[in-house]
Amino acid sequence: MPTIQADKLEAVCRLITTARGSAEKEADQVARNLVVANLKGHDSHGVGMLPRYIKSSFVGELNINSHAEIVTDHGLIVQIDGNQGYGQVIGEEAMEIGIERAKAFGLCILTIRNSYHLCRIGAWGEQCAEHGLVSMHHVNGYGHPGYVAPFRGSDARISTNPYCVVLPKTANNPPTVLDFATSAVAQGKIRVAKNKGVEAPEGALINHKGQPTRDPMVLFQEPMGALAAVGGEAAGHKGYGLAFINELFGGVLSGGHTCRPETHHEHDVIINGMLSIIIDPEKMTDRESFEAEIDAAIAHVTASPAADPEKPVLVPGDPERQTLAERRSEGVPIDDETWREILATGQSVGIEPDELRSLAAVN
Repeated sequence: MPTIQADKLEAVCRLITTARGSAEKEADQVARNLVVANLKGHDSHGVGMLPRYIKSSFVGELNINSHAEIVTDHGLIVQIDGNQGYGQVIGEEAMEIGIERAKAFGLCILTIRNSYHLCRIGAWGEQCAEHGLVSMHHVNGYGHPGYVAPFRGSDARISTNPYCVVLPKTANNPPTVLDFATSAVAQGKIRVAKNKGVEAPEGALINHKGQPTRDPMVLFQEPMGALAAVGGEAAGHKGYGLAFINELFGGVLSGGHTCRPETHHEHDVIINGMLSIIIDPEKMTDRESFEAEIDAAIAHVTASPAADPEKPVLVPGDPERQTLAERRSEGVPIDDETWREILATGQSVGIEPDELRSLAAVN
């Protein structure tokens, strides 16, 4: 399993996307976004997505060099169409609009419809946080059969429908970043398990009979199984409830679609809708009080004596920051099957495997 330094992995992704026809800025946005996902430990949303992206571009499902388009503008309420462009581009451009409106009005309610995969949603919350803003994001996905079974159901009906909330950094703490799939794990984590030849996490999957299984292949071959909602048997109704609300917020309020057989695409793609609420906290309280209360709350919860001394209490965003520090130093591990898929994708756009191996410093 190769371990590749982040800058070299970015160069590999940039070369492939450029060879497929992306403008320089778009190639940079896609490569940077994917590699940051890997750096933060979200391999499900990292460079392993690039083969699917490039394949979708060949069948006309991902539109290279497309941009966010405002289709409805009511000042602090904005509706954006992504024109099935790269989510890395659409998400960044949409947040730029939302940030500008939130600064002007104190609030922006923004929707995105018809974007290709928006990838790690935390990236868009972090973009808002860089400007001192609080943001919440509700996401749905369609264009493919469902991945997740409803609570008490036995087959997949909806997508992994992420939920994300990010608060900006304070004087004493980095941003608070809550970003999670409303399924037990993201679908991409099952893809990674399949590629590695390991079992899926306990409680993540059910088979076609609705019974628990750890075999990742149930998402990739008939008869199809499904992901379980976050929360498991005891609290899966809560995860499913949030997933379904995201389905409606992201798919309906955006003017897009929900995940149903009627909205499946021929080539099994990921089209996202998102409702984002972006708030300037200084319109609600002064910055000093805002930061002080966040710092006090973080200090209070993290002071709880750890049940396991080797596992202290964390706050949302801490695990990603720990992994980021490790992988920036040691490199990003890429499983053999994902690396094979990346090399094959390079060949599909005219880049020989040896060139990519050389660029990545991999033998």
